[in-house]
Amino acid sequence: MLIAPQTESIKYIGSKLTLLPYILDIIQDLNVKTVFDGFAGTTRVSQALAKSGYTVISNDIAIWSFIFGTCYLLNTKTREDYTALITHLNNVPPVDGWFTTNYGGYVNDGLAIQADGLKKPWQIHNTRKLDGIRHEITKLNLDPLDNAVALTSLMLALDKVDNTMGHFTSYLSKWSARSYKQLLLQIPHVFITNKSHTVYQQDIITLAPIINADLAYLDPPYGSNNEKMPSSRVRYSAYYHLWQTICACDTPEIFGKAKRRVDTKDCNSSVFEDYKKQDNGKFICLEALQRTIVQLRTEWVLLSYSSGGRATASDLSDMLYTHGDIVKILNINYKNNVMSYTQSTKKWLRETDTPNVEYLFLLHKR
Repeated sequence: MLIAPQTESIKYIGSKLTLLPYILDIIQDLNVKTVFDGFAGTTRVSQALAKSGYTVISNDIAIWSFIFGTCYLLNTKTREDYTALITHLNNVPPVDGWFTTNYGGYVNDGLAIQADGLKKPWQIHNTRKLDGIRHEITKLNLDPLDNAVALTSLMLALDKVDNTMGHFTSYLSKWSARSYKQLLLQIPHVFITNKSHTVYQQDIITLAPIINADLAYLDPPYGSNNEKMPSSRVRYSAYYHLWQTICACDTPEIFGKAKRRVDTKDCNSSVFEDYKKQDNGKFICLEALQRTIVQLRTEWVLLSYSSGGRATASDLSDMLYTHGDIVKILNINYKNNVMSYTQSTKKWLRETDTPNVEYLFLLHKR
């Protein structure tokens, strides 16, 4: 098993950090030079691929993913080149601004519940720093790369002092130990490669036909298979709305106890986060995945799937076989710490009843 290179990012539900060695291992013997990471998210997979010598095309509809991709994949400087910028931002005086008004809380005997009855994701001494630094980043009018590095540094620092379970749809009632720490920006672990990488922020169905790559790695948000779970609880735009606001700095209209952006309501979600069924009984998100695979011009498709996903194992298998040959299925059982290659589709269908199993499907397109 290959050892994955170092990557960094924010806490993220569905993070593929532990899958990186398996992803690199399963494609190393293929004649692959360029990889399209279609749902890049925190860009950990894109970072690992770039550091492993592949040319990477990274894409996600989230602005914060685009910022991470720009910071790491498009970087042309050493870490030391950013010392002056990060030092300057750390020295910016704190101010009371929009983020403090909406997301900053007082210690209040250890309770994060404030006078308005709402819990907060950060203590007020850190939101004041956030307000000051975010305003300064805008004021500096940085070039796209420096701007991405500054915002990445800010998000990584905020992620280390938050009062959450790793997302922004609800916050802890008692202040977490890390929330008492002082916000401190550090230089991201940027790197330089000899490849020409590309970063997009587009709808993958629109982007897929124009991508020139040997392999596409797809990790769409299948959602939970718990029928009792409201679909709004699995919207990635809702989970990470504050990263979007920090990157866009657009002070949006907000609602609810978590003070989410209005544009993260269910009616504004991506088709890949639509967990309803069509009249034919098939999940809308699965049909969107099928359209994406049809549009891709890559020879290979590597698809991630979780046994807890809304898409059924049989439907997913049938769809994949329609478009090529499943050359390999990698089964990673985290609960039992078991990894195995599964060649039999029927065996895979039985195993998907087991929770906490991740699968990687290597599809050779016709």
